[in-house]
Amino acid sequence: MTTPLEIARRVLHDEADALERLAESFGDGFDKILSLIIDHTDQLVVSGLGKSGDIARKIAASLTSTGTPAMFMHPVEALHGELGIVTKRSSLIALSRSGNTEEILRFATHFRRLGGSVIGVTQGAASRLLELAQYAILLPEESETGPLNLAPTTSCVQMLAAGDALTMALLHARGFTREDFAQSHPEGSLGKRLLLRASDLMHSGDALPLVRSDAGFRELMIEMNAKQLGLALIVDDAGRLVGTFTDGDLRRVFLREDNTRQLNARDAYARSRRSPQEPQVHTSTVKPTQPAVECLRVMLDERITSLVVVDDSDKPIGLLRERDLLDEGLA
Repeated sequence: MTTPLEIARRVLHDEADALERLAESFGDGFDKILSLIIDHTDQLVVSGLGKSGDIARKIAASLTSTGTPAMFMHPVEALHGELGIVTKRSSLIALSRSGNTEEILRFATHFRRLGGSVIGVTQGAASRLLELAQYAILLPEESETGPLNLAPTTSCVQMLAAGDALTMALLHARGFTREDFAQSHPEGSLGKRLLLRASDLMHSGDALPLVRSDAGFRELMIEMNAKQLGLALIVDDAGRLVGTFTDGDLRRVFLREDNTRQLNARDAYARSRRSPQEPQVHTSTVKPTQPAVECLRVMLDERITSLVVVDDSDKPIGLLRERDLLDEGLA
């Protein structure tokens, strides 16, 4: 008796075999489709009905996110107004396993009437869709896998794979890069890693804890407490960075000084430096255009939790914290 596990494995083997035959079937016609889309298409439409429609939506989304703008159009809704977008530089990718889906055929007929080009994706070598289409991806005719050989399985995998193949071939032909991909995925992990800069995540303006070096110790404490970033940036008369004064520095000053009221910010900074026996912590700075992911790498390499962002005159304009970068998913 056949077990469910054996059925599952057979399904995967059948679909893998179908994909091998699909890959072998691609030829010169595929190159012509690439040329049509790249050189002669301003508006690319993908359509299908039922399961083919679900796959068409995915193909349109994949194309759009990889440098070939495309839209899904329902074949019935197309016949009730949406055909208004079609011009002589429009192309339709029409998906139908049999190639005889009536709604798809009517859509393709009117698409061609308006001057657009039709790319048929089907198993039906003698189908009406292939008669209508000027271009075709003919899927190898395979039975649907599974115990009943009825539910759309193998044909759906073929369609999806053909769409992926077309998408990736177009990506390569257009010279689409990781940076281009990030532009259309700004909130994804790759997008953030490639697009976010120090200036996007830094604390700046009124949120930046700045204290002049001649300010009193009490003023230094008030600024640190008010800005709640765990440190203050001490600057000289010209606004250039003297150093950072952290909560750890504050503890060292209190342990070493009996009368902190007599100290100004510069003195407090000097008194707070670690002893020669302790690892010294230097103030690391970055420019606002520095990629945020590189800023995080600096923090991890130097084992620090913040970076000062400076302008071209080395004046502090922002503060980056490790926690903020990690919260953005840049780890």
